[in-house]
Amino acid sequence: MEMDERKMRILQAIIDDYILTGVPVGSRTISKKYDMGLSSATIRNEMSDLEELGYLDQPHVSAGRIPSAKAYRLYVDSLLKAGKIQDDRIDTISSHFFGRAHQMEDVIDHAAKVISSLTRYTAVVLSPRGKMPKIQTVQLVPVSRDAALVVIVTDTGIVRDSTIRLSGDMDSDTLYTISRAITEALSGHTLTESCEILPGMISRMQENEALLQRFYGMLNDRRASPRQPHVAVGGTSNMLSYPEYNDVEKARNFLSLMETRDRLASIIRGNGEMAFTVRIGPETGVPEMADCSIVTATYSTGGGQQGTIGVIGPTRMQYSRVISILNMMGSQLTDLFSGGDDAE
Repeated sequence: MEMDERKMRILQAIIDDYILTGVPVGSRTISKKYDMGLSSATIRNEMSDLEELGYLDQPHVSAGRIPSAKAYRLYVDSLLKAGKIQDDRIDTISSHFFGRAHQMEDVIDHAAKVISSLTRYTAVVLSPRGKMPKIQTVQLVPVSRDAALVVIVTDTGIVRDSTIRLSGDMDSDTLYTISRAITEALSGHTLTESCEILPGMISRMQENEALLQRFYGMLNDRRASPRQPHVAVGGTSNMLSYPEYNDVEKARNFLSLMETRDRLASIIRGNGEMAFTVRIGPETGVPEMADCSIVTATYSTGGGQQGTIGVIGPTRMQYSRVISILNMMGSQLTDLFSGGDDAE
């Protein structure tokens, strides 16, 4: 028995209907709602063949059929092969969502909220990983008589800021001069390299020794802190609105997993080197996600780092729309972090 064109059309109709309704699909439903020119009896026979081939499951003896994980895999592979990842309904996504966010963590947190809002599923966004960013510029901006804001811009386009205490009354011209000296010394170097360079710089600029020592301490603390990925989760409760998670125990297990950030990061990152991955049901390898699918995409930064964005939803998720949203969001994050034309 082979998977011919007619079986494929019927299977796609069943998947489309089940994604929309969440109700097992019968032959009469397909006959009435989809103009295939086939009788209910013919459709019923084809559905029996599809069940035998492993593409359909029958949850109850008297109920209709539902797509299996194998069916969704065929469906998704067909979507990706055909390049059906565009959706005009999401063209309102724009980089202005992130234009006011300077800290990477803020951008990532907001991206998770935007993705979950657009998909109505749970979104997870991971910060980039890869080689260490290199400092491009350092600015000391006075915020009061005894404090300045330290703004560090790296080659990934990410701004880091901290407040540092000043020694005595330093005007903006003095701080500008010190900023230029620090930038000239540290530009093109990682945090680790910069911490090795600074002691020599401090000995040469003894008139500003106290300030430079505080800057060195701040930089050293950042270098020493563990570089754990930032994990942003949006729309965790969205999953509870689907019938698949009406079961209290199943819902509790899912929510518990969402709270375990390290494990969640490992699950989402998966095959992070691939532009897109779609793992369906048992393919996730996670018992708590046996009824879920995970769709992930990657984004990049100008410094060669790579982050991951993902959507977790029921296996009957709207794959085409989810893939389209992740495709566009990944492009916007890449533009933003790489200083592309769309970044503000």
